[in-house]
Amino acid sequence: MRWGCHLPRASWGPGLGRVLQPAEAIQRHRQNLAEWFSRLPREERQFGPTFALDTVHVDPVIRESSPDELLRPLAELALEHQPPSAGLPPLALSQLFDPDASGRRVQTVVLYGTVGTGKSTLVRKMVLDWCHGRLPAFKLLIPFSCEDLSSLGPAPASLCQLVAQRYTTLKETLPLMTAAGSRLLFVFHGLEHLNLDFRLAGTGLCSDPEESEAPAAIIVNLLRKYMLPEASILVTTRPSAIGRIPSKYVGRYGKICGFSDTNLQKLYFQLRLNQPDCRHGAGGVSATPAQRDHLVQMLSRNLEGHHQIAAACFLPSYCWLVCATLHFLHAPTPAGQTLTSIYTSFLHLNFSGEMLDSTDPSKLSLMAYAARTMGKLAYEGVSSRKTYFSEEDVRGCLEAGIQTEEEFQLLHVFRRDALRFFLAPCVEPGHLGTFVFTVPAMQEYLAALYIVLGLRKTTLQRVSKEVAELVGRVGEDISLVLGIMAKLLPLRALPLLFNLLKVVPRVFWRVVGKSREAVAQAMVLEMFREEDYYNDDVLDQMGASILGVEGPRCHLDEPTEDEVFELFPMFMGGLLSAHNRVVLAQLGCPIKTLDALENAQAIKRKLGKLGRQVLPPSELLDHLFFHYEFQNQRFSAEVLGSLRQLNLAGVRMTPLKCTVVAAVLGSGRHALDEVNLASCQLDPAGLRTLRPVFLRAQKLGLQLNSLGPEACRDLRDLLLHDQCQVTTLRLSNNPLTAAGVALLVEGLAGNTSLKHLSLLHTGLGDEGLELLAAQLDRNQQLQELNVAYNGAGDTAALALAKAAREHPSLELLHLYFNELSSECRQALRDLGSTTEGSAQVVVSLTEGTAVSEYWSVILGEVQRNLNSWDRGRVRRHLELLLWDLEDNRGGTLNPWRKAQLLRVEGEVRALLEQLGGPGS
Repeated sequence: MRWGCHLPRASWGPGLGRVLQPAEAIQRHRQNLAEWFSRLPREERQFGPTFALDTVHVDPVIRESSPDELLRPLAELALEHQPPSAGLPPLALSQLFDPDASGRRVQTVVLYGTVGTGKSTLVRKMVLDWCHGRLPAFKLLIPFSCEDLSSLGPAPASLCQLVAQRYTTLKETLPLMTAAGSRLLFVFHGLEHLNLDFRLAGTGLCSDPEESEAPAAIIVNLLRKYMLPEASILVTTRPSAIGRIPSKYVGRYGKICGFSDTNLQKLYFQLRLNQPDCRHGAGGVSATPAQRDHLVQMLSRNLEGHHQIAAACFLPSYCWLVCATLHFLHAPTPAGQTLTSIYTSFLHLNFSGEMLDSTDPSKLSLMAYAARTMGKLAYEGVSSRKTYFSEEDVRGCLEAGIQTEEEFQLLHVFRRDALRFFLAPCVEPGHLGTFVFTVPAMQEYLAALYIVLGLRKTTLQRVSKEVAELVGRVGEDISLVLGIMAKLLPLRALPLLFNLLKVVPRVFWRVVGKSREAVAQAMVLEMFREEDYYNDDVLDQMGASILGVEGPRCHLDEPTEDEVFELFPMFMGGLLSAHNRVVLAQLGCPIKTLDALENAQAIKRKLGKLGRQVLPPSELLDHLFFHYEFQNQRFSAEVLGSLRQLNLAGVRMTPLKCTVVAAVLGSGRHALDEVNLASCQLDPAGLRTLRPVFLRAQKLGLQLNSLGPEACRDLRDLLLHDQCQVTTLRLSNNPLTAAGVALLVEGLAGNTSLKHLSLLHTGLGDEGLELLAAQLDRNQQLQELNVAYNGAGDTAALALAKAAREHPSLELLHLYFNELSSECRQALRDLGSTTEGSAQVVVSLTEGTAVSEYWSVILGEVQRNLNSWDRGRVRRHLELLLWDLEDNRGGTLNPWRKAQLLRVEGEVRALLEQLGGPGS
């Protein structure tokens, strides 16, 4: 948590030109603090403008600790949940300064917790509670950020100056600080940023708040109770810095234990996911209360089952990540937001400005250290396809390359402060005693970060780099000397040595280039693993891991033991995007632009070779999601330039997936031969999102999507668009009804590209067919119209057939499986054969005494829709067709026709047997 040096002047309001009364000044101070501490980081604002800390905050568990507990040696990996001290109940914020067990007054409280336990949010909430009058024990509260104070260095300033610089409204009331006594509360957040020296030789005594000292010296004297001895002080810190304050100056230690109770986790999720601005679906459509409740219930059941997610949500920060991920998966996606950016923002919220150890001269970023150590463990897990790690595995990655005492000290700090943030004890049966990354996706993110930062180096790379650096340092001097000697002495070997010095750096960079090619190859192979071809797409897998539903489906009879790491390549692409590189640089993990460009070029070459293969729908969506994460339209346009068929049939197209497909393919220029989105659970909002892709399609399949009349409004707008090039539109098995067709015919009237339209089984009835018959002549390009299985009767069918006969371009009209009498069927056959060149009407498997040339088309539709159509109704129609076949077979003497009719009869009987009806 980073606080500004002072409040913006624009927020102070009027009245600064006059001296404020003490009560008035304090009230203005409350207002300013409330405004400042209510401001949310950019990462938090994604949940909507009405989100406020007061509405969703759940206090983490705080347990009182004793000095003896603090001196207890830590477990080897500092990962185990430490048991609470006996007889010490949890503390509420309002109880922190209550008298201790001996009845003594408590003036100084130290709250400590590892990264992610909620220290910053707790302090923010405490300040807001005071601003709103919920901490009446304190008349004045003055918060300081130790990170802010550390940036001042040793420059002297008095306590009064520090307060006045940050809180101008208190300038005239500073003399009252002494009189406030215990009702004055100082809050120092993030003590680990300061190096305090309590030795008299290091920090002299100072009791005057107006005497100038280094900020660290002022804090030391406040804690010594030498300056403002009656004031109350609250300090927050990471565990490694607790010892910087001698215990004799501390009245109470409080350990922030996070959400150790799953009821707190469920309460947090319930409050967060039900925020008003977290409810909207794509296109502004609000999720229903039932949908929100279902989401919360699924998450709660997963927590109650003591799954690994409950161990992760022990840290409030990971509760935030779970909510942010669910918001990403189920709510409208802000422009440019990606899964990688959510994880990068998550790390930015927790590690921004954090050094591993402020007392270490290296000033190493905590995130950079985590990327090197935890990234190594994560990548080794991905490369060996494992997610469970033994204590030896973890120790090996943490202690790799450590040689000095200073390095061991840094490791000790990391173990105490941040290891639990990344790793958690495994609670799954069969894997007890091992460790896992707190959430599975974090392993893949850190593995990708480890790679793109160039931290993975082979022995050859390390040796080549050292030699290249050595040659680079001395090469110029040696070259100059050799150049002079070559002029004085006729030594032919000298020019050879001179050129060799130039070659060595080139060899190193060639080794680096080969390494990039190998990384790109490994990433692309992971993306296109055939073993993962029948898994759910990565977005569904992520949702399943959070909500506890069934995991990825496998095409084998037995579930595979091989771990799936399909997010790893997605994160690699996402980390190379410009936005994420900027944020990572702020965390001390810079990725150079040239390195990002060369990595992208290597990936593009590999994708160009392997990305042309035909992929199953879920894998194709994963491929598109990689491009979405990369956020580079030029790169995607070059790689996907050969894509001609977009087959996502069977993929559940959520608002996010529609956004992904539209963002990646919507701006392309080449036409798509076919877009197949059959059985994708599309809704009208999804159609609107995908319109840029539909405009590029020649064949568009939207069957089996439960699209109703409302969707026809969007389909009408698509057909009327001046860039529409759709020639085939399949809308079968959608409840369009006659109301929807009334909108479609408006689109048909103004469209010039559509030639084939399928309205099979769309609930048109007589009204729908009559609408088509009346409006059909307004379109002059249509060649085929399928209105089979729509429950239409004789009159409507005959009317449409007559309109089709008069249509200038229509060649084929499908009317089978409608509620037609035998007389009507015969009249339709006669109508199609009376006029030369008119549309052919298909109503049966036969034409006279011969088999219809469209018999396989009819039976193929039945076979494809056998499980979705009304079985009794289909059986009745098949029995009529079978009777018609038998009747025609008896009416012909031609043996060839008899054989054909017998063959088709066999196909019909087979379908009847599948439906449970008699085959004869």
